[in-house]
This record gives sequence, structure tokens and C-alpha cells, in this order.
Amino acid sequence: MDDKQQTELSLRYHRLPSPGKLSVEPSKPCETQQDLSLAYSPGVAAPCLAIKEDPSRIFEYTGRGNTVAVVSDGTAVLGLGNIGPEAALPVMEGKAVLFKRFAAINAVPICLAGVHTDTGASDPDRFVETVKRLAPNYGGINLEDIAAPACFEIEERLKREMEIPVFHDDQHGTAIICLAGILNSLELVGKSIGRVRIVVNGAGAAGLSCARMCRAAGAAKENILLCDSRGVIHDRRRAGMSAHKREFARSTDARCLEDAMKGADVFLGLSCGNCVCGDMVRSMARDPIVFAMANPVPEIFPTEAIEAGAAVVGTGRSDFPNQVNNVLGFPGIFRGALDVRADRIDEQMKMAASQGLIEVAREEMPSDVKRRLAAVYPADHRGGLFDGADPLKPGCVIPKPFDPRVVPRVARKVADAAMKSGAAYVAIHDLEKYETRVRDAIERSGCSPRFPTD
Repeated sequence: MDDKQQTELSLRYHRLPSPGKLSVEPSKPCETQQDLSLAYSPGVAAPCLAIKEDPSRIFEYTGRGNTVAVVSDGTAVLGLGNIGPEAALPVMEGKAVLFKRFAAINAVPICLAGVHTDTGASDPDRFVETVKRLAPNYGGINLEDIAAPACFEIEERLKREMEIPVFHDDQHGTAIICLAGILNSLELVGKSIGRVRIVVNGAGAAGLSCARMCRAAGAAKENILLCDSRGVIHDRRRAGMSAHKREFARSTDARCLEDAMKGADVFLGLSCGNCVCGDMVRSMARDPIVFAMANPVPEIFPTEAIEAGAAVVGTGRSDFPNQVNNVLGFPGIFRGALDVRADRIDEQMKMAASQGLIEVAREEMPSDVKRRLAAVYPADHRGGLFDGADPLKPGCVIPKPFDPRVVPRVARKVADAAMKSGAAYVAIHDLEKYETRVRDAIERSGCSPRFPTD
């Protein structure tokens, strides 16, 4: 399918049979006079008064506990840049679709106007004040497509000033999934996170978060080199340095990406297409790991990276192995956070989400799951990608988005971490049963497709 065909198909998909990708459906019947009197006046007064007496009962009598706001100002949309809140709405609707499809969470897209400076950039004060006023309606806030550096301040302030989970998926979602893939890749090549040299190309929200997650997982700060469009971020550099970049400034003679990659064990690309060549991969250490995640054109295409000696290659694209797709993270993360009524998503919960993905990728695939994935990924199935008591292999270090084990496992790990860190308001006593209940609830929601069972 060429670009023109893809564009026409996408426009038709978004226009028909009705504009957009979302609709609102009641969860209770409203067919009789009694139904009407319960749904609205006079019956609705009863839950209103109960909540007034005890505000925590809002989770008992409304949908707040299973509803997330997907909030953006349209300043950094996908690969499109600052296109404004109106043009960002299809993306936020799409994110809401994924919340519902993969985790049975109701999500509402909210694109904010009037929260920008005169230059069109995000104004943290306006953004934060607007989102804070939405708090009574939602169990969590998913921040999306907000330009750096304002995204850092916006998230940090909202986390401090709101008592519900706030999560900037462009930063942390990518980092959580990337870390799972890196740790599984290191397992395959027999290396340790504490000893490898890591190069991160791209010092925006996702690149900085990936570097921080690697450090939190045990990578030594002195073994991480961060690069931006000006080259290596080093301790003698003055131009183009923010506080976030200075956090990773190192004493090094390397000045460009080519220098940085020499002898490196891991390359993480969150930058621009075709900025890495085969010779740069060949200059890396034995069995290098290359995650080229720029979209739609990766820093280096998988075929070229493998020909140059890469042991494992990941991208951000669904048509190549090891896709770093955020849908592996945020549905399960919010599912677990909402179910324990967490007041935040902390570092322990993020690390737990990565661990859940690591486990799923390493576990023998049950026959019912294999049948499902065979229908969605027939070529991978024919190639034996899902086979083996330990299916971990260079072409499969990250689970597939449609693996029905992913969201329940991530939710379980996140809920457990929230309870241990003190972020949870509600306790889950049997996490194994909880994981099963989550999977069953997603099936019952009607959003999960049905596949043959024999």
C-alpha cells in the first residue's frame, strides 16, 4: 500500500460510518419510567447526597474510578510537531480507543486551547491550572504530545498538586517498554546492565526518560552517553544545555554520535531517521543491541543493522520485530493504578511494569494465546516466533501488543508495587486471582476480538 492509498484509507476510516472514533454508551438501562427516575431526577439525588457526606464514595456511585482523561495541547503530536489542539484531537481519540480496547478503561480526549504562549509553546501555568480543575471527573490523567521542556514542569507540578495518577506517556511509556526489551536483549547476549555502555540519541522527553530508566535499572551513570542534534552532551559544553541535559553531561572526548557509538553495547535512538549507518554499528562492542525507534523512518533499518552485526534490533514500527509500542504499557499501568485507587504512578510502579513485560516475553506461550497471535501475526507464527518453553529470541524480546497476557500482567505488577510503595488506597489480597479477573473483564467488555478455541 502506497502513501496515497494509506491516506485515503485513513480518512475514510475516520469519516465513516460516523465522524471520529468514539461514542458514549450508558452502562445502565434507561428504557422505563422507573429507569428514568433513577438515572436522573429524582433518584439521582441519593448518590449525590451520599457523595456529599463522604467524597470517597464518588468511586462507588460514578464512573470516575474507571475513567482517564487523555490531555494534550497539541504542541508535539507524533511526528507532526506543533499542530494545535484541534488537529491533535484524532490522536487523543485514538489513545482513548486503545484504553478501551486493551484495558476496558473509559478514556476521554481533551485538547486544550488557550494554554499556549504567544510563540505557540506550552504555558505550564495555564496548562496546570486547567487540568487541576478537571480532577473530580477522572481517576487518572494521561498527558500526551506536549512539547519539551514544558512537559517536564507540567507533569511534575500536576503530580505534586493532584491526588490521582498523572502519567506523561511520551516520556515514561516509551522508557518502560524500551527497558524491558533491553534487559531481555542483554539476557540473550550474556551481558549485564551494570557493565554495558549505552548511547541514547535524542535528548527530548522520551530520550531523557529512557536514560533515567536505564540508570534506575542499574546502568552506571558514567556508562551512559546522551546525544542531541548538536552532538554529545559533555561536561565542557555550554550551548543548548538545559538542566535535564546537564544531568547526563559526562567527561568524555566524544563529540558526535559516531564517536559516541564506538565500543558501545546498546544504542537507543529517539531522534531522526537515517542518522546511523552500518559502519557505526560495526564500531560497537560485541553483539550490539540497536533500538532505532524514530518514526516513521528509524535511525537505521533493521536489515542494515543486522548485516552490520547487531544481535538484537528493535524499532517503533509494527512491520518490524520488537516494536516499542506504548500500548504495551499505559493500558496495564492505568488498569493497575485505578484498581488500587493509587494517588500516583511512582518509580517503583514504572519498574514493575517493565518487569511484567519481561516476564511475559520469557514465559512459554499457552496454546490459546498462540492461537490468538497466529491469527493476528500469521507470518511470525509460521516463522516459529511464538514457539519454545522459553520463547525469548532475537526477534522476540518484547511481547506483541495483542498478547492477551500483557495488560493483566502489567496491571498486577503495578498494583502490587503501588501497595508496597504506599501509593494504593485499596488493597488487593490475591494478585493471581486479580490478574485472571482483569483478563476476564477485558474479554467481557466486548472490545476484545474472539478467536477460534479449537
